[in-house]
Amino acid sequence: MEDAAHPLLRSYGRIKSRPIKPRQAALVEELLPSLRPPQGPFDPRALMEGAREAWLEIGFGGGEHMAAQAARAPEVLIVGCEPFLNGVASAVRHVAEQDLKNVRILDGDARELVARLPDACLDRVFILFPDPWPKARHHKRRIVQADMVAELARVLKVGGRLRFATDVAGYADWALERIIASPHFDWPAERADDWRVAPADHITTRYEEKRLGDCEPVFFDFIRT
Repeated sequence: MEDAAHPLLRSYGRIKSRPIKPRQAALVEELLPSLRPPQGPFDPRALMEGAREAWLEIGFGGGEHMAAQAARAPEVLIVGCEPFLNGVASAVRHVAEQDLKNVRILDGDARELVARLPDACLDRVFILFPDPWPKARHHKRRIVQADMVAELARVLKVGGRLRFATDVAGYADWALERIIASPHFDWPAERADDWRVAPADHITTRYEEKRLGDCEPVFFDFIRT
């Protein structure tokens, strides 16, 4: 039940589109329960023995970027959030095919998960090509809002990094304005290439390659101060 202190969260947009392939559906049924983070408050660093760092990807799409980052850094525990069931099924397939032991998946709203995390528990957060909700009346549905920025500042360690990427000019301006307005984030960019050129550790996905936005991709890397 909703109350003033704990309002119900609502995820907008499609939850499912095309039918999930039988093999992926079977993997979701068999593997996803073991990949979900625990209910209630939890420390992501405790989800994998020997985890050197904990990262969060908000809205991982089909899971390509998350899986590739996990394969590169097996000592890092990566938690991914995605409400779109087809994307979750794709991500579970990547985890299974690559035998990734350092991925956890929440098939739901990232805001709900972040609210359950302790202070200063994350080393990195990725928000890559989120739904831009281009119509003005839908801007309140964008994941980057002042309250979410404050929550990300709370759960990131000092020196931790937040990466936001988009190919929608209006959302780039929106996100930049709200994140640099926070006293807890620094944007160290000094020249145009610092945001126009993909970072060295970025992994391009098929979605990004479709160029569905109205501008070339931009990459904003912020540091938690």
